Amino acid sequence: MSKPPAPPRRRHLTKEDEALWEHAASTLKPLRGKKSRHHPSAAEADEAPPFAPKAKSGKKPETAPATAKSHAKPPSPPAPRPKTPDLSTFDRKAARRLRQGQIEIEARIDLHGLRQHEAHGALRRFLLSCFARGLRWVLVITGKGGPRARDDDGFGISERGVLRKNVPMWLSEPELRAIVVSFTTAAIPHGGEGALYIQLRKPDRAR
Repeated sequence: MSKPPAPPRRRHLTKEDEALWEHAASTLKPLRGKKSRHHPSAAEADEAPPFAPKAKSGKKPETAPATAKSHAKPPSPPAPRPKTPDLSTFDRKAARRLRQGQIEIEARIDLHGLRQHEAHGALRRFLLSCFARGLRWVLVITGKGGPRARDDDGFGISERGVLRKNVPMWLSEPELRAIVVSFTTAAIPHGGEGALYIQLRKPDRAR
């Protein structure tokens, strides 16, 4: 039976070899430590999930603070303006009593000799003043109309006939309609077709 081969002899360094090794070792610098990279094996790669699920926490996700809403109330719409009442038909009993003098005419105005814009302003001031004083029955004299007069420029005019036509239109305007109940032609002693009885509203019923 053959003997096993003897282990190789350990080579002993000479003094020159040891001096050379010490000199070479003194010139070496240690490498900086690096993290070792672990490359998973194929089996580990198959078992690993494609991504790690996020841990659930009891806190709700933070959201950006909402813009503070103004608690001020929106401006209220303007109140509707009261409708100006329409003119009424003149009461027949009141008209008869006026003609017979049973109802006193409390104020009167004569628009004779005034031009349209003058008569319009005078009628307005007169009625507003009577209304403010609490008067109810007034007389407005317009005239029946007459021959055509001439103005400063020489053109023919007939202001009295125009006033007889325009005064009822002016009484229907919103400002005067708000204080006038109705009007009608006056009796002959009071001017006939050239005058009007006018009934004014009571101040507390004008609104």
